[in-house]
Amino acid sequence: MAGLRAAIELASSGKVLCLAKREVAESNTQYAQGGIAVALSDEDEIGLHLQDTINAGDGLVNIEAARALVEEGPPRIEELIAWGTEFDRHGTKLAFTREGAHSRNRVLHAHGDSTGQEIGRALYAKASTIPEIQFLEYEFTFELIVEGGRVCGVRVLDDGNRARSIHSRGVVLATGGLGQVYSDTTNPTVATGDGVAMAYRAGAEISDMEFVQFHPTALYVKGAPRFLLSEALRGEGAYLRNMARERFMPKYHELGELAPRDVVARAIAREIDLAGAAEAVVYLDLTHLPADRVRARFPRIYKTCLEYGIDIATDLIPIRPAAHYAMGGVKTDLDGRTTLPGLYAAGECACTGVHGANRLASNSLLEGLVYGARAARTLAAEGKTGASTAAETAVAATEMKSACEKAEGVLRQVQAAMWRDVGIVRDGQRLRDVIAELEALRSDVPAPASRKAWEAANVLGTGLLIARSALAREESRGAHYRTDFPDHRAEFLKHSVVRDGKIVFE
Repeated sequence: MAGLRAAIELASSGKVLCLAKREVAESNTQYAQGGIAVALSDEDEIGLHLQDTINAGDGLVNIEAARALVEEGPPRIEELIAWGTEFDRHGTKLAFTREGAHSRNRVLHAHGDSTGQEIGRALYAKASTIPEIQFLEYEFTFELIVEGGRVCGVRVLDDGNRARSIHSRGVVLATGGLGQVYSDTTNPTVATGDGVAMAYRAGAEISDMEFVQFHPTALYVKGAPRFLLSEALRGEGAYLRNMARERFMPKYHELGELAPRDVVARAIAREIDLAGAAEAVVYLDLTHLPADRVRARFPRIYKTCLEYGIDIATDLIPIRPAAHYAMGGVKTDLDGRTTLPGLYAAGECACTGVHGANRLASNSLLEGLVYGARAARTLAAEGKTGASTAAETAVAATEMKSACEKAEGVLRQVQAAMWRDVGIVRDGQRLRDVIAELEALRSDVPAPASRKAWEAANVLGTGLLIARSALAREESRGAHYRTDFPDHRAEFLKHSVVRDGKIVFE
């Protein structure tokens, strides 16, 4: 979403090349079910949306970034509608629902539970009509080209593993999430933290990496992917029940199932621990809601769960939390500039501080729209001339096969270690141990000549940024919870910044 919106904005300023590591549509946007938050309903106000965003962020929201988000949200949504996005409606009026930590019904949705997919479709359809925009799929971007202290292009591998350089007036990173750093995640396989890792290697500052949001409710069935079960299910009235079939959220938070995501995720983790069984789960329960309404409101979730033998209208749904969203990323200002000239970032790979320590539900899609447009406007104003490409050689297939197998092994080790020690609940000793474990894995990453080797390097590098930032923040705040520092500490009411390899708070 962020990349497509940036491309549309940039097209009036010159030729735009969009590179996608797989299909254009394969990103976290495609899997965003619940909706997009915007203050457009008659009962809502921009100021209320701002306050809810600030409250969810647990003291660390950049208020000016959040204000830009909520104020520019309505015109961005109106653009989407003009470009053909089909949001759900009651008659002629837009239909809004409520999700956790929102004080009003302000979440738009499309085709019930396929909001990201529908917005992505409309943006791609719009971008495809603009002759200045070119799309190249299955092009894996692995390195930023920096000349004279300025980013002026990228290096890519095509699907035949041939590497080449592409020079440009500037680069907008819109590489999405990093959920594949963890063994359990709602993110697709492409979400390997590539943008953050590339930017860090090139010398850009990285911020707030300790804040990883774990979605409370992912389908937990043997043989099934960790399919996201939207927060909108709880917004429509679903309950959470433990192994004893008891509702438990009211004892953890006054908002019950609509508490902030970090609270719900930790409560579920606690109930699983109390159950004491290796395969313990909790359940999402919609059986008290009208079955026809459930099937109509959540057709994609209903169809997917049915493939694994679960009718969400009549059965309890076994769930566990899973890594879902990164609040941190490449540090930018409110106009998408990173600390490297010529490099801009937007969407989940960027960190403006708009989410603080914990993202408000359904603000992520809005961020992609608002800050994709902002970053593009900045690049259009500041970009310098120049563009060329140069082909290079392919890697031998036998060498690539051996390296891919080794890289896959490293990737799995990193994912297991991160889930075990840098997950929902953390402590200092385990963080120190896992950092040492991850550092030792560096020598096992094969020479980065294939896509899989680069992904392993990116997941390892990103995992280390998360673990080191989590160790440095000696408090609990938002999505970051430490058993050895369970409370807020005033000295950490600051953003973490990784600068020149060191972590500072400012």
